[in-house]
Amino acid sequence: MYSLILKLVFVFMGAGIVYQGAVYAFKVGLLSEAASFDGRILPGAAVVGALLGLMVGPWIISKVERFISRLIASLNRTSPYDLVIGAVGLVIGLLIGILATVPIPRHIPVVGDYVPLIATLSMGYIAMAVSLKKKEELLYLFSIFPRSVDKSPGRDRRTFSQKVPCKILDTSVIIDGRIADICRTQFIEGVLVVPAFVLEELQHIADSSDVLKRNRGRRGLDILNKMQKEPHVQVKIHDHNFDDVSEVDTKLVRLAKTLNAKIVTNDYNLNKVAELQGVAVLNINELANAVKPIVLPGEEMVVHVIKDGKEQGQGVAYLDDGTMIVVDGGRKYIGEDIGVMVTSVLQTAAGRMIFAKPKAMERAL
Repeated sequence: MYSLILKLVFVFMGAGIVYQGAVYAFKVGLLSEAASFDGRILPGAAVVGALLGLMVGPWIISKVERFISRLIASLNRTSPYDLVIGAVGLVIGLLIGILATVPIPRHIPVVGDYVPLIATLSMGYIAMAVSLKKKEELLYLFSIFPRSVDKSPGRDRRTFSQKVPCKILDTSVIIDGRIADICRTQFIEGVLVVPAFVLEELQHIADSSDVLKRNRGRRGLDILNKMQKEPHVQVKIHDHNFDDVSEVDTKLVRLAKTLNAKIVTNDYNLNKVAELQGVAVLNINELANAVKPIVLPGEEMVVHVIKDGKEQGQGVAYLDDGTMIVVDGGRKYIGEDIGVMVTSVLQTAAGRMIFAKPKAMERAL
């Protein structure tokens, strides 16, 4: 119905434009006076215009619909802060353009008709672009973000408190549980956002018939409950959902773009997808690897060999933080505490792996 109405609009527009063109041609003498009295000329022009409108209308409608859909998609990807700042900058620029073009005489051909319009639109676009580029400085300038005063002895300096972006928690990092310990140490600032669809996924896992999945889901819910009770941790449930997509990872990325937030996860695939789409990610596994103690080749330590390795004669031990130590020739020491010397360290995506040899073997060599 909507498409039919638009086609009729273009049919009447085409008929009217060509009809008025024919009338103008009579007035300026492009058509003879004799033809002006021919009753078939003007109706024929209207019919030709209607046919042109019927043919060109669908093409114009498709172009307009495509432009509108792209515009809506672009606006959906833009954060609310950018939309507000851009709109304010556009309005200010248009007002400046209108005031700046008031002195231009309107009776001058071309200049009086088109220059003010072009100048006003250009000023609005420039002001919008500058406001988006300098949005942080503008927000601080107009004190939209609260200011804090440095009252240190001998100083009277005002500083602006930085806006800390919120962090969105995904299902894997909640079930993992280490995020609660990290928040308790206050290394993560800002609001922790738990989307409603993540909470629903946790509840679905907690209600699973599989015992392992059910325990993992209940652990995630217990972790959230514990974090909400921490006095220095702000946990908020976000109710916004994206009904047009079903994948939780896709919803997380879109919500992060909407809120201009970061995603906290230990999911490798979500990490890569979010980075490709320009969303900042805080990976708990990368943080754990970064804070592990550095072990250099040549260092000595005492380890407890607990099992054999993949290669013949190898033994496997673990440090207190879970780092695997592969002891060459350590199979015969399974179940014993032995001194080893580090030979090399391998950093992988899953973590750090240490290769070592028993000190007795080093002496023999």
